[in-house]
Amino acid sequence: MADVEHTIGLLLGTEDDWPRAYEALLRRLGTVSGPDGRSHRTRPVRVTIEPFNLRDRPRHDLVIDRLAYWYYHPREWLKKIALMDDVYLLNSPFTFQSMEKHAAYCAMMRLGLKVPETVLVPFKNPLDNSRYAYTAARYNRPFDLEATAAPIGYPLWMKPYDGGAWVGVSRVRNPAELHAAYDASGERLMHLQASVEGYDVFARALTIGPETMVMRFRPDQPVHSRYEVDHHFLSATAGDEVVTISRLVNAFFRWEFNSCESLVRGDEVHPIDYANACPDVALTSLHYYFPWAMTALLRWTVFCVVTGRRPRLDTDIADYFAVAGDPDRGYREKLAGYRELTDRYFEIDRYREFCDEHLGDVDEIVYDWVCSEEFRSLLRETVRAMYPVHEHERFLAHFGGLIDAWIRDQESLTA
Repeated sequence: MADVEHTIGLLLGTEDDWPRAYEALLRRLGTVSGPDGRSHRTRPVRVTIEPFNLRDRPRHDLVIDRLAYWYYHPREWLKKIALMDDVYLLNSPFTFQSMEKHAAYCAMMRLGLKVPETVLVPFKNPLDNSRYAYTAARYNRPFDLEATAAPIGYPLWMKPYDGGAWVGVSRVRNPAELHAAYDASGERLMHLQASVEGYDVFARALTIGPETMVMRFRPDQPVHSRYEVDHHFLSATAGDEVVTISRLVNAFFRWEFNSCESLVRGDEVHPIDYANACPDVALTSLHYYFPWAMTALLRWTVFCVVTGRRPRLDTDIADYFAVAGDPDRGYREKLAGYRELTDRYFEIDRYREFCDEHLGDVDEIVYDWVCSEEFRSLLRETVRAMYPVHEHERFLAHFGGLIDAWIRDQESLTA
């Protein structure tokens, strides 16, 4: 029996693979000692959606949310438990609007990041709302779509301002394709964004708390092959910049479980998408990198509840803008200033010290679990749920080989 019991809520949609993994690892972790000298045990509970009184006291110390961006009821529950009960949330529901890309683009442009030129265009078709129709008829100015696109240049991308999973994204090469894509957009609000041509690599950085994994991403490949296992695809300079940008976005908006996509050309890093309310952590897409993601999520959530890390609903936007507006700092100096602010927000020194002193066995726990029959069973069940029967053996061999590669790499690190 631990001195202190903590409850972490999992607010989930359709996913079941990583929640089962996280639950298994918390069980294996068991009781840990805290800086307060007491023993702590953390248990996960899947959150159900039901009526709630605004004065009800939740039992959760922390909630990992993967649902509320799309559904209002759990979103309002998260706001309530954050405002009234100080429950720790990995992603702030109060900045969800920024996860609709547009505000995130604006903020990062002001901070001087190399975001491609971007224009927001009005709806092609007015919304089905009598008040909006009246306003549109009276105040929407006619505009020349081709003239709007001309300063951006071809090729360009048309994509929803609130998009996700590449839905509604079109590569536009000429005026005819521009009009076709805009006509097809209907009632979706769209951005026109310059294309970064001739880039060397597409990098996707997954950041959980203060930990970041930068992965080589191939969006044109099937889901199971999009993340290529490659440990040296970026220069040290570009790699560090990708990490800084990913953590900067997260600290700025109070997102602690988010992914950031960047196109890298030489040492030039162009962030193109960095607002993901539900970043990809599926076993069958991350594969080799899945154990890292579960390790980072385990360490960060346990650190937060055991140390009593306080939620920060207020943002420190002015501090970041002060760095951005400093005329004596060049681009690299500004990145260093942002990194200092993000490290301060994530308490990176305190976090590392906690992990060294109280979670020193986590890597071994994760390794043993990945080598166990429990993990192999999870892999088999996940593959069977996702792929046709005649494809099961092929995909089991594919993912099993990638996991075996991860195991060998861990063994070589500890040899």
